[in-house]
Amino acid sequence: MSGVVVTNPPKADAADVEALAGYGVATVSEAMGRTGLLGPELRPVQQGVRIAGTAVTVLGWPGDNLMIHAAVEQCGEGDVLVVTTTSPSTDGMFGELFATALQRRGVRGLVINAGIRDTQELREMGFAAWSRAVSAQGTVKATGGSVNVPVAVDGQVIRPGDVIVADDDGVVVVPRQRARRTAEASEAREAKEAGARAAFLEGQLGLDRYGLREKLAQLGVTYQSYEEYEEYEEYEEYEEYEEYEASTAAAGEPS
Repeated sequence: MSGVVVTNPPKADAADVEALAGYGVATVSEAMGRTGLLGPELRPVQQGVRIAGTAVTVLGWPGDNLMIHAAVEQCGEGDVLVVTTTSPSTDGMFGELFATALQRRGVRGLVINAGIRDTQELREMGFAAWSRAVSAQGTVKATGGSVNVPVAVDGQVIRPGDVIVADDDGVVVVPRQRARRTAEASEAREAKEAGARAAFLEGQLGLDRYGLREKLAQLGVTYQSYEEYEEYEEYEEYEEYEEYEASTAAAGEPS
């Protein structure tokens, strides 16, 4: 497999990245119309950490971390390294030594669609990471790949310079060109949720705030007392029994 290392790709504006850093992954995805999520299998090795940064992408061979070494040189302050492989892999392609080199360069974290190891050391050194697997299995450095090219994770395309936001809920990608308006939409969504939160603290129900009683009625959902429900269930059981009796009698079978 041959490849290419692309240098100095354009990146999202730093101010927009910092604005997005103030919002959770769920909020950012909702602000983009429920898009951009990299799937539920990418899980953090730590808890209570949120990062946002610009993507440096890696496409490598499964079980081979050569291109991560090549990518370290292309990483800088405020970046997030995003690694995927040409076919599924759970090998531990990334560990403490890589994190040390990246932390020295100001990288904010790692998202890897494969395996990671040295997780205790990563937590102790404060290097944030999200991975598909945790595995002590080692790798080789034998096959070419690419750095700073578009890559895909769980159907989402990540381009170099896009914004990556990651927290306990997962990872979301914001296309570089949409960073500012996504930050603005996230702010508006946060304000809307703040209003709902205040109303719920006062005792208002979502059924009333969002007009969901009418929706339930439109869908044919009814309210019944416990006694009414029990009576209805008994009637339904009786009707089913009567239908069974009638069908067996018609077939000439003993009841």
